[in-house]
Amino acid sequence: MKNGLLPSDPDVTNQTGRIINLWNGSWIAALVVGVIVWGLILWAVAVYRKRKNDTKLPVQTRVNLPLELMYTIVPLIMIGVLFSYTARDIVAITDTSEPADVHIQVIGKQWSWDFNYLDEDVHIAGVQANLTGEEGVRDELPTLYLPVNERVEFTVNSRDVIHSFWIPAFLYKIDAIPGRTNTFQVIPQKIGHYDGKCAELCGEYHAAMLFNVAVVSREDYDAYIQHLRDTGQTGLIGLEYNRQQDATTSEATS
Repeated sequence: MKNGLLPSDPDVTNQTGRIINLWNGSWIAALVVGVIVWGLILWAVAVYRKRKNDTKLPVQTRVNLPLELMYTIVPLIMIGVLFSYTARDIVAITDTSEPADVHIQVIGKQWSWDFNYLDEDVHIAGVQANLTGEEGVRDELPTLYLPVNERVEFTVNSRDVIHSFWIPAFLYKIDAIPGRTNTFQVIPQKIGHYDGKCAELCGEYHAAMLFNVAVVSREDYDAYIQHLRDTGQTGLIGLEYNRQQDATTSEATS
């Protein structure tokens, strides 16, 4: 953790810094409000507690218009400020108006992921991970390759039930919903390897729905695409239901 309270590097993508700032700002505002509220509660308990041998009833106040206006208007202002910052950042994070350098289709399925590299007309089909706890399991997971410092547009679909495409280090996830297409853009800014997973309970082997993410140089990315061509993984995988679909059984369409 290099900055902020979230366990992510703010420079991993072009959006992680924005998300961290929104998260930290929200928590700071919540803590300030909490301190004020608890302080007022403790102050009221201490000042207006019933004294020993005090048998009189406290003064009964039917209305205090300034106080009632304050605890109505102040929360509305707080919510409005939080809403404005959240709306501003959501618009920026979900904006897909910029032309992308790379287009990738992500297909969720029980219980793995398929990746179509749309510009290059190649694909990789994932198979369910065997979570034995032994070394080497990670190497069997499907790996999503992304070129560093290039704008990537993801098209996210599901083949069966609702899944959620999540790369924790990117601080962003998006649902994969049957019959619906979701899109988002991101610019990976740091070369490295990251974890990916499904963030929506999708059945018995939901926990095995993992994948790797490799952010690499353009040269390494092109070499990987060529490797997919050399191994015959050309064409694009469709959305036909097939739980057992893998690199050998999938039907790719050109």
